[in-house]
Amino acid sequence: MPQNIIPTEGNNPASAFERLLTIMNTLREQCPWDKKQTIESLRHLTIEETYELSDAILEGDHQEIKKELGDIMLHLVFYAKIASEKGDFDIVDVLNSICEKLIIRHPHIYGDVVVENEEDVKRNWEQIKLREGNKSVLGGVPPSLPALVKASRIQEKAKGVGFDWEKKSQVWEKVEEEMEEFKQEFNTTDDTPIDMDKAEGEFGDLLFSLINYARFIKINPENALEKTNRKFIKRFQYLELKAAEKGKALQDMTLAEMDIFWNEAKTI
Repeated sequence: MPQNIIPTEGNNPASAFERLLTIMNTLREQCPWDKKQTIESLRHLTIEETYELSDAILEGDHQEIKKELGDIMLHLVFYAKIASEKGDFDIVDVLNSICEKLIIRHPHIYGDVVVENEEDVKRNWEQIKLREGNKSVLGGVPPSLPALVKASRIQEKAKGVGFDWEKKSQVWEKVEEEMEEFKQEFNTTDDTPIDMDKAEGEFGDLLFSLINYARFIKINPENALEKTNRKFIKRFQYLELKAAEKGKALQDMTLAEMDIFWNEAKTI
């Protein structure tokens, strides 16, 4: 066995995790690239790995999910290693911290609180966070989240403290109300000048209400939109392929001609 290689030890989770920690320590001491990294330099790489995991999940590729989980696990260990070198915290502190957090926030498992369903669990979670010092239920929503994901998280957290509609028909009425307000601002029936600031605001309200309806009927709007993005890309690339086979550029084709290939793509 080559020098420094740490052998696997069966299916023992603790041994596998210790192996990763040992490898991380070695890389940090001996690899020029790993020695150079900081918490700040790893940030954008972690974001990239997270998106790669998201892609693998949407593709349903379990082998790729396993691979990407390993990459993210490496990053988590890497952050803890760097912090330990500075005396801030180490991997034991990280693991104990999340264990304590889970115990405190699951009093229905580790205490005497009684819950009837998952909604009770979520409601308790948000109330505990407020007791821990959060000034707002929405304080835990990261400002840098993409707007679509942020809207979903805001709505979920508001629901956690009882601020929600009672029936899906009420939510859909709100969608229709926002659609009408958007149409009025955008002047869909005439050519009078558009107040873009107001139209943008109404469009945002419409999107927010649609995301809320999706949440109410248990559709993840981020997943739904990404699947539509991928569907469009697949069909458009089929259109490009068929146009190329005929020796044509898309810009030289009529919409009717393109529609033929588009409709073919929908059957694939």
